[in-house]
Amino acid sequence: MIWKCRGRTLDLTRTARVMGILNTTPDSFSDGGLHAGPESALAHARAMIAEGADIIDIGGESTRPGAPAVSTDEEMDRVIPVTAALRKIWDGFISIDTTKAAVARAALAAGADIVNDVSGLRHDPAMPDVCRESGCGVVVMHMAGTPQTMQANPCYRNVVAEVAAFFRERMETLSNIGLDPECLCFDPGIGFGKTQEHNLALLAALSTLAPDGRPLLLGVSRKSFIGRLLALEIPADRDGATAILTAMARRDGVMLHRVHAVRENLRALRLAEAVIPKSGVQRG
Repeated sequence: MIWKCRGRTLDLTRTARVMGILNTTPDSFSDGGLHAGPESALAHARAMIAEGADIIDIGGESTRPGAPAVSTDEEMDRVIPVTAALRKIWDGFISIDTTKAAVARAALAAGADIVNDVSGLRHDPAMPDVCRESGCGVVVMHMAGTPQTMQANPCYRNVVAEVAAFFRERMETLSNIGLDPECLCFDPGIGFGKTQEHNLALLAALSTLAPDGRPLLLGVSRKSFIGRLLALEIPADRDGATAILTAMARRDGVMLHRVHAVRENLRALRLAEAVIPKSGVQRG
């Protein structure tokens, strides 16, 4: 299995990859304000790269439940200088975490390779064209509602079936308008418009979710459902539990993992891969 990203590819046949989270926001749930300035953000990116991150995911608008929307100009001011500076010093994969086509276009021009859109390319009608024209890698995430409304009253008849159906629809729709299917990967959106029960049901069914031949990206790092299950109020205290879920998901064939603590999760992946039989669960 490969993931195409602007003329380059990530080989996901056997080795899972880590996407390091770089929030340039003042209000993200785990590290809001810690890396809001370009110098601090770049230093944190360097640290995650040194720990083994293959992808750095740069975000300028918090998507925590209830987070206020940010203007296009403000979001650009937060992410474009960091993207351009990182591109100058690193030839790895850079992802822009945005739902706005204008921000994605500017970030791609500054050197990004991937668009990570929590709306599944539905928020901004221009986003599919931006992604198609650039040939970038695309993360299609499932989210019910918006960050402002998603946790009001999440309701599904069968969350696993509905998320899988959403992915199939997105795959077909985006392929039909010209996006290369090999540029697409899919994120079940743990915590985005889901209750505790929904999150756990999706985690138990990861191997069934993605369209045939496409990779799944999992983002469970430090999330509140872990805190509720284990009585861990401080997000950073959830890193150990995150790494356990990362290793478990790797056994289910999940090859892309979006995390805060790169080193711990990378070790969990390598350990899982050492014990998974070469004929074990794989996609593609």
